[in-house]
Amino acid sequence: MLKKVRITLATVFFLGLTLLFLDFTGTLHVWLGWMAKTQALEAALALNVVVIAVLAVLTLIMGRIYCSVICPLGVMQDLFGWLGKKAKKNRYTYSKEMRWLRYTMLGLLVGALLAGVGSVVQLLAPYSAFGRIMTMIFQPLYQLCNNALASVAESMDSYAFYSVDVWLKSAPVLIVAVLTLVLLAVLAWRNGRTYCNTICPVGTALSFLARFSFLKIRFDADKCRSCSLCTKNCKASCIDFRSHTVDYSRCVVCGDCLEACHFGALAYAAPTAKQKAPAAPAEKPADPAKRAFLVTAALATTAALAQEAKHVDGGLADIVEKKAPERMTPLTPPGSLSAKNMATRCTGCQLCVSECPNGVLRPGTDLLSLMQPTMSYERGYCRPECTRCSAVCPAGAIRPVDAEEKSSIQIGHAVVSAAHCLSATGEAECGNCARHCPAGAITMVPSDPDDDLSPAVPAVNEAACIGCGACEYLCPVRPLSAIRVEGHETHKHI
Repeated sequence: MLKKVRITLATVFFLGLTLLFLDFTGTLHVWLGWMAKTQALEAALALNVVVIAVLAVLTLIMGRIYCSVICPLGVMQDLFGWLGKKAKKNRYTYSKEMRWLRYTMLGLLVGALLAGVGSVVQLLAPYSAFGRIMTMIFQPLYQLCNNALASVAESMDSYAFYSVDVWLKSAPVLIVAVLTLVLLAVLAWRNGRTYCNTICPVGTALSFLARFSFLKIRFDADKCRSCSLCTKNCKASCIDFRSHTVDYSRCVVCGDCLEACHFGALAYAAPTAKQKAPAAPAEKPADPAKRAFLVTAALATTAALAQEAKHVDGGLADIVEKKAPERMTPLTPPGSLSAKNMATRCTGCQLCVSECPNGVLRPGTDLLSLMQPTMSYERGYCRPECTRCSAVCPAGAIRPVDAEEKSSIQIGHAVVSAAHCLSATGEAECGNCARHCPAGAITMVPSDPDDDLSPAVPAVNEAACIGCGACEYLCPVRPLSAIRVEGHETHKHI
């Protein structure tokens, strides 16, 4: 019964979170967005006390059930492990805990969080790895299938589906996602939960509490026949049938051992007076600093486009692909408060990237912030009425804002390059940037203040500009726009 309940709940969470990343309409977030907020590290970074408390209590009562049910990366490993068991049954063996490696990974995560080194956090965070795989690998495949259906529907004069633009958001992050998927698949195929119990820092943090859980997998030595089936079916490699012990810091309460035991020697139960004390070797007392991880972490701590990108040239320039300009300061989404807040809280789960309907967000390529979302306006601009990224962020890196508040947040300001502007050089009368500025921050003024008939050039009112990028996106100059947006380290309200 334990295994059936675990599989049912795990299926619900895994499918829900997968659909959350694949969906490009933004509608599923209303129903499934809460699942993203139940992820442990993201809840700690968002200082979501309720979720942290619930997960802590759940672990103290039931053990590391979080890793088998709520964590989508854990469930993904179970899928690969299940395929491995189909190829060869009873394939697992008992192994001792590699505590030095587990604590090293945990220390790396905490250090990276404190230092604001986002790329390390994103490589180690399990939910981020899952989001990276879904956004970079499976979402484009999902979109291609949608486009095929849209093509069929169009041939039948139906608009039940609409085509979306499929594009490569970041080649380096795609490579990282593929390597992560391959590594997880190989480890899970061969040895089950190796990643969870040697690399994953969230699993290590939960293990401090799981050691003291009320309900545990317990041995009845009188019934045990030493058949070793429990050990051979333990995906966490934490059951030693010879000494009748279970390493509860690594047990993910999957229930496979209970199903494998034919003699009733194992039970998931509370302690009883009849049960004998396990003959496990004495362990060194845990370092108090390690026990304080949860407190330290708490303190320290698109789906694709909904419309096709349009090439707007106004008949003034050849239609060629736009290129991203070199920005002195990167742009971060409205609601992220500052580049520092983004660096210290974002886990790079890619949910905001997968949800962005305007093609603005994509994974960063800077080494220190690799995989953290950054903004650029070659494929669209940050529409003032769109607040989807702030609504889906589970880690507090982008706090929720409404459309009214967003229209008053200044994430950057526009800068004109007169040497490339069609109006300034006298090649043609343009004014696209001024006409389409939603904030009314750009006006066309005579290039010569003393001559009203001189060519008009755009002038930016930096106090009114919100940095949405409409001007940069709609500028007909290619490949680099004649007007670009420079980011602000700290956002302002205007």
